[in-house]
Amino acid sequence: MKKDILSLTLQELEVEISSLGEQKFRAKQIFDWLHVKKVGCFSEMSNLSEQFRQKLTNTFCVKPLIIQKKLVSRHDNTVKYLYRLFDDEKIETVLMQYRHANSLCISTQVGCRMNCSFCASGENGLVRNLEPSEMLMQLYETERNSGLQVGSMVLMGIGEPLDNFENVLKFLQILSDKSGRNMSLRHVSLSTCGLADKIDELAKLKLGLTLSVSLHAANDEVRSRILPVNRSYNISRLLASCKNYFDKTGRRVSFEYALIKCLNDDLQSADDLIRLIKPLHAHVNLIPVNSTGKSEIFSPVSTTTKLFHERLTQGGINATVRRTLGADINAACGQLRGAEVEGLSGD
Repeated sequence: MKKDILSLTLQELEVEISSLGEQKFRAKQIFDWLHVKKVGCFSEMSNLSEQFRQKLTNTFCVKPLIIQKKLVSRHDNTVKYLYRLFDDEKIETVLMQYRHANSLCISTQVGCRMNCSFCASGENGLVRNLEPSEMLMQLYETERNSGLQVGSMVLMGIGEPLDNFENVLKFLQILSDKSGRNMSLRHVSLSTCGLADKIDELAKLKLGLTLSVSLHAANDEVRSRILPVNRSYNISRLLASCKNYFDKTGRRVSFEYALIKCLNDDLQSADDLIRLIKPLHAHVNLIPVNSTGKSEIFSPVSTTTKLFHERLTQGGINATVRRTLGADINAACGQLRGAEVEGLSGD
């Protein structure tokens, strides 16, 4: 079986190239072709001999990422891609255009096992983890197709990044390699539903990532209804890991808080949230939601949202209301893939 060359770090590639009887410096040339020039086949690597290119073709593969569907928002130019993988599985990637830079939200798994109550990503369970190459290709193929340069990335698409821990770490290592794409990890945000033990492991590495944690409630009863992972890592355990992450990295944690009508959007919930997270000096990102089970609808900013936001800021919490992007193209995580999977199954 051919080796997945895009999933190799530069150091691993050097070992592989040496084993083919070639000089080690060739690995850096290949790495540049793959991660800077973003070529998809070895025949394009013009500074390598034809014989060497044939060796590479016989030994390695570049797994393709095919655009199955592309939707462009009429409102804000957000672009959502449904990508088909080499094994015909589907993932989603969202390109968001801001005034300061373009940001890309990528998937880290095919499906998800976390089963969060209002997220469409896990409706059909976890199929498999994505390889580092499949995460990188979401960036490279989107840039090729859109003609736009991505300045920041968010690991917030389909899947729980910390449930694919080793592959995500390797992806980040390749992404930030100075001989390759050289993206600073300070421009990368990792979103998790709260796997506290993995947050602790991440803290030890001091990568400079922004950690974004789905909190959504200030007490365990409500949070367990929204996020089943809370039964394994309750709020107290999770916040201890968040504090540890801040203490070890100096990076402020951001909490995602989905405002769900008649569940967690009243002012008492806001006061409880203030007491809970104020010692952490964290940021809160409010997300207005109309919950309809798994098919969540992101609603416009309401009076309730404004009052909740005002209460937090008056209580000394740094809080913002998330700008809704791509609402007309099903830009929420998992919606496009979910519709595709249902269509294939005949549901």
